[in-house]
Amino acid sequence: MSHPEPVARRMYDLIEPIGLVPYLADESDEALMALGLRNQWDAYFAGRAAPFGRSVPAEVIHAIFYNFAPGEVARHIPKVWDLTTPEAALAARERGCVAGIRRILGDLADDPGVARAGDLLLRAASSAPAEGRALYAALRALPAPQEPVARLWHAATLLREHRGDGHTVALLAEGIGGTESHVLHALSIDMPAKAFGRVGHLPAAQLTAVVDGMRDRGLVGTDGWLTAAGRATKERVESLTDRLAEAPYNALSPSELERLVAYLEPISAAIQAVIPW
Repeated sequence: MSHPEPVARRMYDLIEPIGLVPYLADESDEALMALGLRNQWDAYFAGRAAPFGRSVPAEVIHAIFYNFAPGEVARHIPKVWDLTTPEAALAARERGCVAGIRRILGDLADDPGVARAGDLLLRAASSAPAEGRALYAALRALPAPQEPVARLWHAATLLREHRGDGHTVALLAEGIGGTESHVLHALSIDMPAKAFGRVGHLPAAQLTAVVDGMRDRGLVGTDGWLTAAGRATKERVESLTDRLAEAPYNALSPSELERLVAYLEPISAAIQAVIPW
């Protein structure tokens, strides 16, 4: 079913807060680090890469995750699998995310709307073609939880990774590299690249080389900010990302989609109110 108006951006605004719980609420990292992991980045890579198992090398995870600087993945993969197992990491991540969502939502966590939202969202999330979407496909191969909060979080994560795989396609189509994607985003929100958390830690010379490369291609001006061409590139990336994220929602009728929005609005608002953005 094709909806008369694009819905991916509308759904992204509602789903992204749920999908960000592993990264912005403490419970997920705490559950993963209780397995013996050394730091938050161990927890990040173990939790997110776990659907691929222990045998996939860092080079492949780097390619799939796309936007990490060279060598960053290899500092954690495969070392984390000497400390725990992918199965334990998956269970800990889910357990921590459910605890975080329940803490944030309070009594709302047991509202029937949470279960209804999870069921509809999972139907959408599990319906999209998986071709060309490695992270989404790996996550979709896992069994869906039955507990309502876990089911909602799992569905939101599926949709977040589905969109993320499409975002990588959009970046590749525009010739934007992994580290460049962070610079492009930072400058598009009027933040200096060196102040953006995902690249601000890089050696100054390395980050300067990335920005200089974008300047040579006309994306960044001599003033260090995006040119008109750079902003147009960013807009094309986001537009294509939205188009590629539409497919899951074709599994829902217009009335089901409207009900899903109504169920998600209070959940998303509650999470946005307490998670630091």
